[in-house]
Amino acid sequence: MLSLKLGPLAIPTHLAILYAGLLLAWLTGWWLGRKRGANPESALFNLVLLGALSARLAFVIGYADLYADNWLSALDIRDGGFDPLAGMLAALLGALWYLWRTPALRLPLAAGLATGILASGLGFAVLHALTHSQQLPDLALRTLDGEPISLHQLRGKPLVINLWASWCPPCRREMPVLQAAQQQNPHLEFVFVNQGEGQQQVIQFLQQQGISLDTLLLDSGARLGQSIGSLSLPTTLFYDAAGSLQTTHLGELSSASLRHAMRTLNTHPQPPLHKDTP
Repeated sequence: MLSLKLGPLAIPTHLAILYAGLLLAWLTGWWLGRKRGANPESALFNLVLLGALSARLAFVIGYADLYADNWLSALDIRDGGFDPLAGMLAALLGALWYLWRTPALRLPLAAGLATGILASGLGFAVLHALTHSQQLPDLALRTLDGEPISLHQLRGKPLVINLWASWCPPCRREMPVLQAAQQQNPHLEFVFVNQGEGQQQVIQFLQQQGISLDTLLLDSGARLGQSIGSLSLPTTLFYDAAGSLQTTHLGELSSASLRHAMRTLNTHPQPPLHKDTP
């Protein structure tokens, strides 16, 4: 399950796990600190903010060549580009500072952090195991010419499968990035699976946008999204040559977040991706 349904919203599962860990950390800290008059809420908020900013900064620095032409794009966190290790290290250093400077917070803050880290760590471990156990679904889709094709026929090369629709604004924004990556990485098979739209609608959209895509398939019943447990678009899946799922990305891709995800496929190094590549 890649995303969870909450009313009209679809929340990525990894974010739901993170939110649950933060909630448990706050509840534990509040419970232990209430009798001591030491509520660690503000400290926890500051640590989360420090970790998020550090994780984003480390990611941007790591892919500085892709942000060089437009540094303002580094502020657009919709691409999901974060370095978790850098974020955790910064938050840990911040926590040590709080524990040293504020003795009254030591027990509630330490207990809250331990509870949150343990809960979210177990959740991420389960999610990682479930993700890597998934295989490429054996679904029969159609080409733009109406010919049937099975996803299993595409195995043999690492696969990047993008689920999209023309009505989806982030799908449209990321399409040039994926088009450039397809042209620059012939060792990968890029597959664009339209969810729920008809042949003429897709053709008209591609012509209007001036986009040319290889291996574009139609999934009129949106069965692929249902089979992998994704309730939102765009969703991008990264499979190895044997058809085992390596990682996923829910939401809009930037050149940096796409390159980062492609590294999980263990292929030879990719050339730089630039947003302005036609």
